[in-house]
Amino acid sequence: MLREKGTRFLVDSVGAEQARVLETEVAPAQAKAREKMAAGFKTVEPLEYYRRFLKENCRPDGRELGEFRTTTVNIGSVSTADGSALVKLGNTAVICGIKAEFAAPPPDAPDKGYVVPNVDLPPLCSSRFRSGPPGEEAQVASQFIADVIENSQIILKEDLCISPGKLAWVLYCDLICLDYDGNILDACTCALLAALKNVQLPEVTINEETALAEVNLKKKRYLNIRTHPVATSFAVFDDTLLIVDPTGEEEHLATGTLTVVMDEEGKLCCLHKPGGSGLTGAKLQDCLSRAVTRHKEIKKLMDEVIKSMKAK
Repeated sequence: MLREKGTRFLVDSVGAEQARVLETEVAPAQAKAREKMAAGFKTVEPLEYYRRFLKENCRPDGRELGEFRTTTVNIGSVSTADGSALVKLGNTAVICGIKAEFAAPPPDAPDKGYVVPNVDLPPLCSSRFRSGPPGEEAQVASQFIADVIENSQIILKEDLCISPGKLAWVLYCDLICLDYDGNILDACTCALLAALKNVQLPEVTINEETALAEVNLKKKRYLNIRTHPVATSFAVFDDTLLIVDPTGEEEHLATGTLTVVMDEEGKLCCLHKPGGSGLTGAKLQDCLSRAVTRHKEIKKLMDEVIKSMKAK
């Protein structure tokens, strides 16, 4: 009887040891093998790899098709700028710094100032960009931001006039991408809006005797932000399937992209579609509806950030 118990104990011990080996060595090895196979399949057939996820209404990063990446806003990030903001949209990060300078108003609009945006996509943010003059994507992004400023009337250029025909403010809005992983237009639009809300301009008067500008740094005022444009970008897969907030890889594999800019009143400020597959009226209406919802989310986030800053 004692011998039988000892034998049973030995068998149980061997079984437990085998289970331990299976759990600690075999299972992780199988998991690694599966990961290598998936990585290899993704490298060889990246589009088919994505399609298998999209068929299940999800994406490789775990998001649903209509789900945005985590968005964070940090206002006043650059102390040397007159206004600044850092926006992160997933791995994509954009910082906007605004410098205010004096300039003579344009001859054809003596009662207006200037807003000059520039988007920089340096090599440090992605290996796809090169040093030197701005590439096509950076130029397109700069023009897009200029169109958003003009069409949305985020600030009136008349508000930047100090003395008609004599002196006006020029706002240089430099947007620099620190990390690129797609959807640069959404991140730039959000960073620009947050930075403009952070700008404070000193009181300026023209001395009638000397005709020189006198600046009172003790009296500053915020810009009059008249609208709050928010961009929402989409990628089109196989000419029919829409996903929001595409990553860099998703943009590369997509058959088309679309960016919609809406204000708080639901007004369409800008529609950017650089070629690619077309969209039906129903699909476009779906994009507009999602853009309205996205605007509410971003506006709420920005209001919370500004409120927390004022509390300090």
